[in-house]
Amino acid sequence: MRIADRTSVEGGRERITVVPESLDDLWHLTYVLEPGDAVSADTTRRIQRDDDMTRDTGGQREPMWIELEVTDVEFAKFANRLRVGGEIVDCSREDQLGFHHTFNVEEHDELTIEKVWQVDQLERLQEAVETAEQPDVAIVSVEEGEAHVHTVAQYGVEERATITGTTGKGEYARGRDELFDELASIVRRLDVEAIILAGPGFTKQDALDHIEDAAPEAAEKIQMVDTAGVGDRGVHEVLKRGAVDRIQTETRISKEAELIDELMAQIAEGAKAAYGIDEVAKAAEFGAVETLLVLDERLREERAGEGEWDLDVNDIIANVERQGGEVTVFSHEFDPGQQLANLGGIAAVLRYRLS
Repeated sequence: MRIADRTSVEGGRERITVVPESLDDLWHLTYVLEPGDAVSADTTRRIQRDDDMTRDTGGQREPMWIELEVTDVEFAKFANRLRVGGEIVDCSREDQLGFHHTFNVEEHDELTIEKVWQVDQLERLQEAVETAEQPDVAIVSVEEGEAHVHTVAQYGVEERATITGTTGKGEYARGRDELFDELASIVRRLDVEAIILAGPGFTKQDALDHIEDAAPEAAEKIQMVDTAGVGDRGVHEVLKRGAVDRIQTETRISKEAELIDELMAQIAEGAKAAYGIDEVAKAAEFGAVETLLVLDERLREERAGEGEWDLDVNDIIANVERQGGEVTVFSHEFDPGQQLANLGGIAAVLRYRLS
């Protein structure tokens, strides 16, 4: 993420112009933007003219500057864009005021956001700026007859390929070389700077030997890690052991995996943990929260007035920050976020046990 401009305006609001430079940046903006924000950008809009209506052409697109009052935000990762919809409140053509418009924000599009910023939202922007230079990482996990390829992103881990096949003898048996050939072909096409090759036993070494012959440029990017499992389980092990952290100075999801493991251990011991909105709010009032864990999807719903919590989550976050606690917003697209969702979408690791 690149911040192109930043200006304070009246009413405690701040106007920040951002330029997303990756799919991760678009995902970050999903949880920065919320209903009521003022968002402006240069765009195009279909204008219906009288002669167009007669010929039913649907109108022609014209370039213009538009400012919206945001009503909805959608991260369409498979379309590589962020959709920001709302009512036009200012525009280079006055006859378009009051109509609905949608910005289709893609990488390198400039977007200006004006709002009263929450602390965690500013921290998320800063995180996106700081992680822009971190290398992209893939995790390849392999065992006999099975291989999986995942890529690591700010919004979670995404499965890119799964290769399965029988090994051994028989008419339909698939030899190891054939499986390794397909894996090498996939790895060769990965647009990443580092690859972690994981799995149990010696199969991963055999896979690496094959890749070194078939795709030597990709092999140079590979580091090996021993794991007990492959697929999602193997990925979790890689993250938990900090293998990705050794490549990226800090990756969001490995931190989340570590935090959720710490939280679950504290819950199992009946010790320094709280979960659910009421328990967490109580802990925050006592100044007992060391780290607040909140789910991005749930946080966005609550701030949009669409949630179920009776308490204001912004007050809880401000309370935790004021008393020196840390706030971590979890991605709902990765396993730690799903675990947090099962605990009500909000939890805390405490400085001390409350009862």
